[in-house]
Amino acid sequence: MYDEITLQGKDLINEFLSKTNLKQGDLLVIGCSTSELLGEQIGSHSAYEAAEALFCGLYPPLKEQGIFLAAQCCEHLNRALVIEKEAAERYGYEPVCVVPQPKAGGSFATACYRNFKAPVVVEQIRANAGIDIGGTLIGMHLKPVAVPLRLKQKTVGKASVLCAYTRAKLIGGERAIYEVKEEISLEPNP
Repeated sequence: MYDEITLQGKDLINEFLSKTNLKQGDLLVIGCSTSELLGEQIGSHSAYEAAEALFCGLYPPLKEQGIFLAAQCCEHLNRALVIEKEAAERYGYEPVCVVPQPKAGGSFATACYRNFKAPVVVEQIRANAGIDIGGTLIGMHLKPVAVPLRLKQKTVGKASVLCAYTRAKLIGGERAIYEVKEEISLEPNP
């Protein structure tokens, strides 16, 4: 069963990366309920082995592309996030003092904490994209304009998967130009 979760995680992240414009140094928030992975109600059957299996599928492609994974903790840690110290320093996020555990932070956040090179926990981020596995509600950690992303793979284990990427805000109204395709003259019209 855990081998299947690893493969599904790898397939999910590869499809996700192929459909987004994430670049080196970007932040991807992932929330995961291992209870939901195993077909149970969220928060009822934390399963570290399932989290470890999922981590093994998701993390290598992200690391290879230089994308920072931010693992959302459960509500017992106020949805804080486990990230690499390098990401916290790069974005100016202040670490807090806590170590996630399977039943106080969540199994997936715990697996990330145990496997990252230099993990820290921060209270909030503004991620470029997100993956919600099992209805963990990651939206609070995305940049303001989130765009739903539909993937062919709709589940991992028995958990539903919802994805989003973010884009810059479009401001200025109907006369605004959002992408310059040709040089614009600032000379008055004759």
